[in-house]
Amino acid sequence: MITLKEVKNKKELKAFVTFPFQLYKNSKYWVPPIISDEVATLSSDKNPAFLHADAYFFLAYKDNKIVGRVAAILNWTEIKTQNVKKMRFGWLDMIDDISVSKALLDKVANIGKLNNLEFIEGPVGFSNLDKNGALTFGFDHIGTMATWYNHPYYITHFEELGYLPEKEYIESKFPFNTIPVERFTRVNEIITKRFKLRPSKFTKTKEVIPHIDSMFDLFNKSYAKLSTFVPVSDEQREYFKQKFINFINPEYIKFVFDENDNMVAFAIVLPSFSHALQEANGKLFPFGFLKLLKAKKHSKTVLFYLIGVEPNYHNKGVTAIIFKEFYETLKKQNIETCIRLPELADNLASQQIWKDFDTEIIKRRKTFRKEL
Repeated sequence: MITLKEVKNKKELKAFVTFPFQLYKNSKYWVPPIISDEVATLSSDKNPAFLHADAYFFLAYKDNKIVGRVAAILNWTEIKTQNVKKMRFGWLDMIDDISVSKALLDKVANIGKLNNLEFIEGPVGFSNLDKNGALTFGFDHIGTMATWYNHPYYITHFEELGYLPEKEYIESKFPFNTIPVERFTRVNEIITKRFKLRPSKFTKTKEVIPHIDSMFDLFNKSYAKLSTFVPVSDEQREYFKQKFINFINPEYIKFVFDENDNMVAFAIVLPSFSHALQEANGKLFPFGFLKLLKAKKHSKTVLFYLIGVEPNYHNKGVTAIIFKEFYETLKKQNIETCIRLPELADNLASQQIWKDFDTEIIKRRKTFRKEL
């Protein structure tokens, strides 16, 4: 018999966060989060997403042992302001037992019905900057700090429970030495002169900080038309600044400005922390932070995390400026592999950015939906 218990205290929340450590303990591909960071993400007194959302966390028990977990999320900005009557679920993990999956997802669906919502969808987080999508292809590739990993049977469970694919995301990689630098150099020279644009060149974090708010403004503007989009609030901006700034090398952040110093494009690249996070096994101390610091300085793999372009500059070659700058930076770091983190498969504007790269799709992931 499956019993569900709502998480009510810090001890139970830690059990919620650490359940995947047992589920994936023998996996070469699962990348564990830092436990303290994950607890903070799911704590209403730490994560400002809770200013505009409610979340309920449930653990599933069988024979007095934890066998599953799920987060039920009500994003009120999405529901009330955007009039998208969606019940979100995320942080879904479970053993290969359909009765566990059913109990967890039925609980989320019931919360959606009580709030007069129309459908349930997941796995997703609170917003676009959270992890989303269940892996459907590429189970034999190591995960990243920005994505969830799951066993193949998750997809079978969704299908058996009547959930249908809703949105698809793709992840791809390309060797650094295949970047068409000559083309970007040529286009860069034309575009910078024609539109009077200039790239940023940062070497210190303190140089980046004054531009972060402008970056989030541009993020909200450039991603607004996507079907998944929920704006990032001012409070969330501050939270993400603190959460991610220590993981990013300042030279891996690129901005493009016009002649009036308005930001027209941005891109963020992260060093890959996957192997370091596996070695840290959820703990910063005593040695986890040293492993992360080493990866930050010496990783030969980078992750293209976010790219945004002012809509008025779409299809004008502005990304050539960004890629030229990244080429020069990454060459100095002897980078070998570049990975594109999940992008909506139907985001044609994004696909156009990468058309000149020799990319290989290595993972696919989907969200799944069911009417309420």
